This record gives sequence, C-alpha cells and structure tokens, in this order.
Amino acid sequence: MSDGFLFVEADGRIAYSNDAADRLLGCSHRMIGRRLWDVPAFRGVPELADRCRAAMADDTPADLEIALPRGGWWHRLRIVPVPGGFTLTIADITDRSPLGTGPGSAAGAADRAALMEQLTWALAEAVTTQDVVTAFADSVLPAFHASGLIIATVETVRLYLVGTTGYSGELIDQLSGEPFPEHSPIGEVLRTRIPLFFESGDELAERYPPETGPSLSVDRDARVFLPLIASGRAIGVGVLSFDRPCRLGEEERTLLTALSGLIAQALERARLYDAAAARARELQRDLLPRDLPSLPAVSAAAHYQPAGNGTEVGGDWYDIIPLSADRVALVIGDVMGHGLSEAATMGRLRTAVRTLSDLDLAPDDILDRLNGIVGDLGEDSFATCLYGIYDPVTGDFAFGCAGHPPPAVVSRDGTVTYLTAAANPPLGAASPPIDTASVNLPDGSLLVLYTDGLVEAADRDIDKGMAQLAQTLGAAVRDGSAGCLETVCDDLSAAFIPPCHRAGDDAALLLVRTHRLPSDSIASWALPEDPKAAGQARELVRRQLAAWDLPDLVMTTELVVSELVGNVIRHAKGPLRVRLLRSRTLICEVSDGSLTTPLIRRSAPTDEGGRGLQLIAALCQRWGTRYTANGKTIWTEQAMTG
Repeated sequence: MSDGFLFVEADGRIAYSNDAADRLLGCSHRMIGRRLWDVPAFRGVPELADRCRAAMADDTPADLEIALPRGGWWHRLRIVPVPGGFTLTIADITDRSPLGTGPGSAAGAADRAALMEQLTWALAEAVTTQDVVTAFADSVLPAFHASGLIIATVETVRLYLVGTTGYSGELIDQLSGEPFPEHSPIGEVLRTRIPLFFESGDELAERYPPETGPSLSVDRDARVFLPLIASGRAIGVGVLSFDRPCRLGEEERTLLTALSGLIAQALERARLYDAAAARARELQRDLLPRDLPSLPAVSAAAHYQPAGNGTEVGGDWYDIIPLSADRVALVIGDVMGHGLSEAATMGRLRTAVRTLSDLDLAPDDILDRLNGIVGDLGEDSFATCLYGIYDPVTGDFAFGCAGHPPPAVVSRDGTVTYLTAAANPPLGAASPPIDTASVNLPDGSLLVLYTDGLVEAADRDIDKGMAQLAQTLGAAVRDGSAGCLETVCDDLSAAFIPPCHRAGDDAALLLVRTHRLPSDSIASWALPEDPKAAGQARELVRRQLAAWDLPDLVMTTELVVSELVGNVIRHAKGPLRVRLLRSRTLICEVSDGSLTTPLIRRSAPTDEGGRGLQLIAALCQRWGTRYTANGKTIWTEQAMTG
C-alpha cells in the first residue's frame, strides 16, 4: 500500500503498522505498543483521541485532515471501527490542499520545530550507532524528500561507515575504510566545519571532480554534506542525497545544520555505548565456555542473556566438565546481582569449580568448598549453584542445589519432572553438610538446567514460570522438535528471555541430552587378593580386547593393569576389581578398599622399583585417582586407534 495503514486496539495502543505508515510518521518499530495519540506526529492533533473513541462508540467511520510535521504535507486520516479496535488509513492529499508545498521544504517555523522535537525524541531513545542512523533516516529523509543517507566517522583521513540508507552494499564495501583527499567535499566540510549544499550532481562534479575523492553514487543528483561536530571536534560527516535536483532555502539549510549537531552528539554517545558493549561482550565470552565439549555421555546446547542495556556483564554461568570414566559434571550458577563485580565473582567460582572437579570430588564436597570461597568474599556476597555428576555406565545423576531452582527432566514421551532435593541455602549463607540427591535417568533423557532469570520476571512468579517451562518442554518433545537441542534452546529463549535492554535479571539455560554407555562396551571383574591376580587380570584384558577388536592396545593395557593390580597386592587391600570401558578412549580402572593416594616418585638409579606410575603416565593419555565410599579407583585412558 502506498497509504499508511495502522491497526489500533480499543485502548488506543498500536498493534500493527505497515511500511508506509512507518515512513510517514517516522517512528518505525517504536510505534508498536504506544498509544496512537502519543506518537510525536500526532501530538499536535488533540482531537484525534476523541474522534477515534467517538468512531468506535458510534461504530461509524470518521475522517480527519491534518498537516503532518513532515514539511507541512497534508494527509487525510480515515478511522474505521473493526472488532477489537479500529484501523487508521493515512492518505496524502497535499496536491489538493491550499497549504501544499513542494518537495524539499520544511514549511513554517512550527513544522521545523515539530521536526526538531521529533528527531530529539527519537535520538533520546537511540542507544547504538545504528539506532542513531535509523532515527535520522526515519525523521529527516521523508521531511526533505531525500533518497539516501550516509553517516560515517573519520579516523586518520579514512572513512568508516556507521550506517547508510538507500545505498547498495557494493558501494558501502567500496567506501568503508577508504582515504579521502583534503580537497574533496568531505575533506572541506571536516576542515572548515561548514556544511556544503549542491543543488545538482553537475554542480558537485564541477567543483569537485570525481578523481578528488571517493564517489558517493552515480545515480544521485543533489547532495548535502554535513559536518558532525561533538565535544569541539569533527567526528564524522553526514551525507544527504536526492535523486533529482533540489534547491534548499536558507531556512531548510539552517534546520539541517542544527539537526547535524543533534546527530553528532547522539552519535558520539552511541559510539561510547558500542565500545562499552563490545568490551562487555568480550568479557562475557571469556568468562563463559566458548564451545560446549562434545562428549560420549552428553550432547548439549546453551543460551545466556545478561540483564541491563548490553554494556553490563552478568553473574550467571554454566559449564560442562568431563570427568573420569566418561562421567560428566554439569554446573550452573547465579551470582546475585549483575555488573563487573558479580562477573569477577562468577569467574572465580567457575575457575574453582573446574579445579575442584579435577579432584573427582562428590557434589556435596564441591558445594561445601564453593560455599567457603563465597563466604570469604564478604557478607554481601551470595550465589546459587547446582552441581551434578552424570554417570553413563549406571545412568545415575547425583546432584546438589545450593539455593538454586531444581533441574527438569523430560522423558521421551514428553513427561516433565522437576527433580527434588533437600533445600540448601545459597552459597555464602549455607553451612555443611550440603544435602544431595541421586536419580536414575533413562537413556536419552533431556536434562534442563536454568537460572531464576529464565522463569521469573516482573509479570511472572517463579512457580508460574516453572509451570510454563514444563508445558513448553513437553510440547517440544511431543511435536518432535526436541530432536535438535539448538532448536529447543532457541525456542525457550524466545519464549522466556526478553531482549537485553528489557531483561531485569541475567538468564542462563543449559540443555543436556544424556546417553548411556552400551552394556557390550563395559567389562568388569572381581579378582582375589593374591599375587596371581596380576596374571589373571592380564588374561582377562587380553580376551576382552580381542573381543572388541583392539589388538593394538593389548600390550600396553596388559602392562598398565598388571602394574596397577600389583600395586594393590603390595601396598593396599581388597576388595580388588578391574573394569574396562570402551568409549572414545579405552578406560582401564583398578579399584581397592584403601584410601592411600598413589604418587609418582623419583627413583634412584640403583632402586629396583618405584617406576610403575612413571611408566603408566608415559603409556596413557591421562590417569588419576578418585575416591569412593568403599575406597579408591585408579583410572587410565588410552587413545583408541582405527
């Protein structure tokens, strides 16, 4: 439609506007949700609200003729009541109005003041540099019937485009980063800080031949070059172009010069915002996992949205940490508050969690030690955290919550269950012991970890949010979209997380699909506490690797298991058990009932022993010890070949 068209709800709030209405009123996306009579273009029409209400009350269409603050052009407003509100059509009747004016003029002081007010209002809401370009384009281009806009900053005699309207991508790529000579329209404007106005392309080419600077387009005619001055220095240039000759009067030139000052101030502020937002995003990326690991036991997807206006970093975090025996640690936490201080605390806690996880500690031990770390930060420091360990051999998920919302489990049939555990206070206020729980997860279960910023909002309490989350997750499984975790993550983010500038709290979401290790990839044997156990272990390992068709690993695995079993016989106590796991690596475990920690020691040249662990460290990718309720397990990992 060439005419503007709006759908307005019964309370006067705009629910839809087409492109023509956006262009005529110069408000773009900012109109949606606003009351019709609060739009700047209609503020000078006090009778509009009464006419709209009367039309709805009488269920009769109504007409109203007004001059929009877009250079004085006249338009007819057609109000038509419909169910749920009314439609508003905006038709240009300038040619039939005695006050019609030609293109390129801003008729009258009132109209110029209205345009200035409208742009000031739009720039006050502009946050980023692209918002500034959009505000200028929406407000100024229609008022002057301009066809193109370029706003560029200047650094070391080079142009860096901030934004354009009405220009091709090829031209943008050609101009960005290009140097410009001092004897060029841009160079002169920046040097003299005086705008240049050219009524036609011929006038511009006569004064500045094309070879004196980068061409701004071959299909444009008149142009206006405006210096952008902020804080006493020239930060850039704005170029307004027309697709036909255009002569601007003195009043229009004065108005454009004044508008360029508004643009420059807004642009300088927006550049500072963009720089701060870029630093915040970079810091946030460094604090959170850049990529989630690809592990046999789990596949995952995640989303994070900090609160605030984009320049702040948040205190929420999540992580997936591989442990021994293909087990996986899943962690999500929330440092109360958001900002640099909270982000620093989050970074400390995430580093501490990774360090403590390397010790293969249980969830309650991890949370207990984190509680001490947060407590040492001060009385005002608090954080919630969920830490769990998933074992793909048994399917058990052992977890503890310190003041954190419970995780959700989605089964294959779409049933959603919130896992319950004893309530523990947040970190910094908790006291040991921290209670934990364990649940057995069916193969292929979807585990959902989140922070309260996902389910809680100003218009939604946490209970209602959790109920809505369960409903959304169940529907995703039933309609088949849960097969792609990234899709589910995107859908949940769109449904629950508002845009950054509206978010009141940080929000983190971690989706994890669990995978059991196949039973035919697990072999386990109990051995006697006897010196013959080492030979038995070698024989069992040899047979199992032959069954798994891993002949290249037979020799090293025999050596590893013989050394570990021999150490148990000599230095520890039973019960003795050997386990092999075939996964992305070959995992060999030897368990006993002793809590003695094996350590690599330096052996003298004349020593007859003490080199076993050195040999294991040389033969394996990784090795370590984890403690259980009945003793300890020494584990090794070897790379799979073929």
